[in-house]
Amino acid sequence: MEFLTWLENLSFGRWVANSTSIWAYPSVLTLHTIGMGLLAGTIAIVDLRILGVAPVIPLAPMESFLPVMWLGFWMNALSGTTLFIAGATRHATNPFFYIKMTCIALGVVNIRLLTRRVFRSSIRADAAPIPMMDRVLASTSLALWTGAITAGRLMAYYNGGGGRS
Repeated sequence: MEFLTWLENLSFGRWVANSTSIWAYPSVLTLHTIGMGLLAGTIAIVDLRILGVAPVIPLAPMESFLPVMWLGFWMNALSGTTLFIAGATRHATNPFFYIKMTCIALGVVNIRLLTRRVFRSSIRADAAPIPMMDRVLASTSLALWTGAITAGRLMAYYNGGGGRS
């Protein structure tokens, strides 16, 4: 806990958390929201296409969406780290934080598996029917990113079991 307190008390952490700048926290949170939209929105489009939504749209060209998705991921990684530093002791004791991090880690593994299976072979990308394993990975992806977003929102309402914070 000492390390977390030290982290929180860095001038950077205090600058973000303590409203010494009215723009710091809202700006970081806005970047986090934009990154989440890029990440979850882009992968959801690919997942839904794999699951059969809009079957007339070819899947192979959707690989060009992946850099946008990774841009969103790295925006979230940086802004999320900043938000963590600003409230390290609070976040480290919040069970929803660990649920969120688990969903994110599994979501990244899932994306890697899915992109390897779907996009690494031009024959497979637009093969019909789409293999069951690809559909399972797409469904799992949707569930994991929904879980990460939901857990992230629930973090704001957890204060150690004592009601809303």
